[in-house]
Amino acid sequence: MTTVERTQVFLLPDLGEGLSEAEIVEWRVAVGDVVTVDQSVVEVETAKAVVDVPCPYAGRVVTLHGAAGEVRPVGQPLITIAPLDGGDEPAGHATYREEERAGSGNVLIGYGTGHGGATRRRRRPRLVLAPEPTDVGPADAARADAARADAARADVGVSAAPADPRSPAALVISPIVRRLAREHGVDLGTVRGTGPGGVIRRADVEAALTAPAARLAAVPDPHVALAPTGDGDVIVPLTGVRKAIADKLSRSRREIPEVTIWVDVDATGLLETRAAINAATPDAPVSILALLARICLSGLRRFPQLNARVDTEAQRIVQSAGVHLGIAAQTDRGLLVPVLRDAQRLTTAELAAELAATTAAARAGNLPPARLTGGTFTLNNYGVFGVDGSTPIINHPEAALLGVGRIVDKPWVVDGQLAVRKVTQLSLTFDHRVCDGGVAGGFLRHVADCVERPAMLIAAV
Repeated sequence: MTTVERTQVFLLPDLGEGLSEAEIVEWRVAVGDVVTVDQSVVEVETAKAVVDVPCPYAGRVVTLHGAAGEVRPVGQPLITIAPLDGGDEPAGHATYREEERAGSGNVLIGYGTGHGGATRRRRRPRLVLAPEPTDVGPADAARADAARADAARADVGVSAAPADPRSPAALVISPIVRRLAREHGVDLGTVRGTGPGGVIRRADVEAALTAPAARLAAVPDPHVALAPTGDGDVIVPLTGVRKAIADKLSRSRREIPEVTIWVDVDATGLLETRAAINAATPDAPVSILALLARICLSGLRRFPQLNARVDTEAQRIVQSAGVHLGIAAQTDRGLLVPVLRDAQRLTTAELAAELAATTAAARAGNLPPARLTGGTFTLNNYGVFGVDGSTPIINHPEAALLGVGRIVDKPWVVDGQLAVRKVTQLSLTFDHRVCDGGVAGGFLRHVADCVERPAMLIAAV
């Protein structure tokens, strides 16, 4: 049996709920490198997070399927690994052959490998060299030759339009890159590729779109309606996390008949309670968000109708046994909602620690996609942006979302006397299919009462 016949082809694994593709951010290995079982081989970006993908096979890297910036569909080849010869086996890895045959099963937490190793060679994507009707210089010709050489080394088929020594080649390996350029009217002949041998990557097209001097093609795709743009317009492609957010919010607005109710509350008592807790336990400080999360959990215990989702296909309402609390977090990659599973089992101190760690990981892009799905209720502290109120969109398929505005000094009547108090506005947006106003109002009133009189949390236990 030859080495080629014994290679293992690792396919891009299932990346979680609703995710069908991922963009290669950076390869951690190169062709010829020796890898061990569960070694991280590539960093990819999905619509939800940036994750490292470990390989379940050990051996030597034969082929990297795709370049940085290229989008790979789930289930398609990602990396090909060949077994090592006996003399090449690294010290301390004598059992790698057994691991290679079995696979580690630990590709990504919650994802699984879901496939065995390939035993036959797969047809590689074709590198299409599309000529443009402009002059070509020696540098362009050399770039095209280099791309063909790289493609040959990677065992990628190369096809080209009829050769014309005066025409430069737009080197594109990904059909997704070509489609992105077509939809936005980008002339690939004007884009400088930064991939191997000058191959144009998705990032190159996006850079061309955001450049001040970006121009639309003279003849756009007839199937794509493009609004006129000015020389100074900035074009931001709706891709990645931004596209996922847009799709989810649009679906929420289409499917959920939502209602928003709100109330102003005196949060002075809540701030005093937090100060007292932190004075007693300075090594484990508790945030206002953690106290609000505790209050929400108390409210959902009383009004479980809001900890639910609507199953439209089965025509039923599903009330969740556990509260999987989503926390809206603004990051450099957009608004993410990491989930604290079974939050009702956590103490207030544990909630505070989990919230701090989870939001920090979300902002750093270190959360796996599984941590960004499956929520049953969301808490959104938009007060950090300096605003008082909002009518937020429900995080589909959840049934409710509590929003918290900024806490500011305001005149407030206390025992018949005017005083300056710490006041905030709470807003509850709920799916009117799961409950009526009485339930929603009861939940919001309970939350407001607990904010104003935190001692009620003890009575509600």
